[in-house]
Amino acid sequence: MASASATGKLSREEFRRQKDLDAARKAGTAPAALDEEGKPINPHIPQYIAQAPWYLDTGAPSLSHQRIPEYDRSADKLDNWYDRGAKAGPAAKKYRKGACENCGAVTHKRADCLERPRKKGAKFTNRDIAPDEVIQDVASGYDAKRDRWNGYDPAEHKRVYDEYAAVEAARQKLREEEIDKRTTTDLAAVRKVAKAGKEKSEGRDDDFGSSEDEDEDQDKYAESADAVGQKLDTKTRITVRNLRIREDTAKYLINLDPSSAYYDPKTRSMRDNPLKNVPAEEAMFAGDNFLRYSGEAPEVQKLQLFAWNASQRGNDVHINALPTQGQLLHKEYVKKKEELKDTTKVSILAKYGGEEYLEKAPKELLQGQTEEYVEYSRTGQVIKGKERAKVKSKYPEDVFLNNHTAVWGSWYDLTTGQWGYACCHSSVHMSYCTGEAGIKASEESSAKHLLQSSASSSMPPPPPPPVADTVDDRKKKAEELFSKRRLGEGDLSLDKDKLSQAINEERKRKARGDDDDRFGKKQKSSYEVSEEELEAYRMNRRMTEDPMANYVDTEL
Repeated sequence: MASASATGKLSREEFRRQKDLDAARKAGTAPAALDEEGKPINPHIPQYIAQAPWYLDTGAPSLSHQRIPEYDRSADKLDNWYDRGAKAGPAAKKYRKGACENCGAVTHKRADCLERPRKKGAKFTNRDIAPDEVIQDVASGYDAKRDRWNGYDPAEHKRVYDEYAAVEAARQKLREEEIDKRTTTDLAAVRKVAKAGKEKSEGRDDDFGSSEDEDEDQDKYAESADAVGQKLDTKTRITVRNLRIREDTAKYLINLDPSSAYYDPKTRSMRDNPLKNVPAEEAMFAGDNFLRYSGEAPEVQKLQLFAWNASQRGNDVHINALPTQGQLLHKEYVKKKEELKDTTKVSILAKYGGEEYLEKAPKELLQGQTEEYVEYSRTGQVIKGKERAKVKSKYPEDVFLNNHTAVWGSWYDLTTGQWGYACCHSSVHMSYCTGEAGIKASEESSAKHLLQSSASSSMPPPPPPPVADTVDDRKKKAEELFSKRRLGEGDLSLDKDKLSQAINEERKRKARGDDDDRFGKKQKSSYEVSEEELEAYRMNRRMTEDPMANYVDTEL
């Protein structure tokens, strides 16, 4: 099939003939088209496959653009590498022009020489001329360039074996020296140690490590344990940690109570602890949430929450796409947050103070545990041991002044309702103590004692027996006690001239701001306040407790 690009723009007649030829080739009546190699082209191949693109069009019908091109793959060999340290024949006897001035090799210059710089180069001494290196041109292919083991010599791994052998020999020598240094004469103990060392050396396998590694990993293997339903050889090593123990109890069988933790059979998860009375640290299974909130799981959740919050603020943070960037940003965020918190704390303490209250008390004071033994009785008294000291206040205690043997406030007078000293019954603060004489004098001068003495000297006639009050008398007495007239708030007959004069004086007193001397100089003398002055005071008094005192109606 000829390509459209090869025929160019066809006329109507040529296009019709091309169509007929394609139909004949498909029907088998016309021979198939041949490509540039002489191979027939299947006429049933679609045009989009048979037609070559413009950059691979040769002008003739061909399917070479659909085949893999044949490249020279000699450079893709993985064993094609530089021959390290190869020298080109013996070294020269004399210095050659254009050679390295340091070592005398022609293959490089002085700037590229890898030999130690000489005090006098080979150019001037003509001695110790280095042989020429073999310049190799290794054309590495695609696979050879990306092979990480290309050029590696497996013989170099023998150094690892030699190193392990040297370490094991040193360990064996150290063990022998330890046996020699023992001063015990018990030959059985020496033979036991030697036999143990021999068994370890015989059981050592250089391919899997030293005998010490086997001692450290002995808990990983069960050499003489028979599993259920299995016949094991004691020489066969079985890793117990990697085996799945089929005897493990399922989550839903730990607690068969229907009201216990919910088990989701679809996800095989039980989030809560099935045994509430057993602590999570001691339980065989404490729930999936216990594992979810232990270890590094909370840190991952904090990191994810930080990424979501940062994305909402417009920052491009994604934990799955850029985990390292997210961790660095979160670390920087936490650091700045702590610095801001410390700065705020320091500023508040600098402004208001109180840093001493933030210091934590010692553990001994918080727990209150000591080594002192104390026994108490049922009433709380100390039977055996040292009694605790009483808590002292910041004020001075047990300080006796003016010959007193008791402090102020240690005695209370019930008759007068005053505090005083218990040593002398004096109710005057900072007075001099008079002792028992003061107590006797205070008792004799008390009002109760005086009344008793006066009663004993003049015996009045006995009072008449109380007369039973009637209901009307009790009502009348109650009205007299609680009437407004007695309290000064009833209907009183006031003199208008005196009232106006009292109001003017009260206003002048308030204008002067004289609150202490409310009634002027009259208060110092034996002067009784009249009803007019009392009424004037009440009329000019500020009603501070009245909620409507400052009310102003704005609608008027």
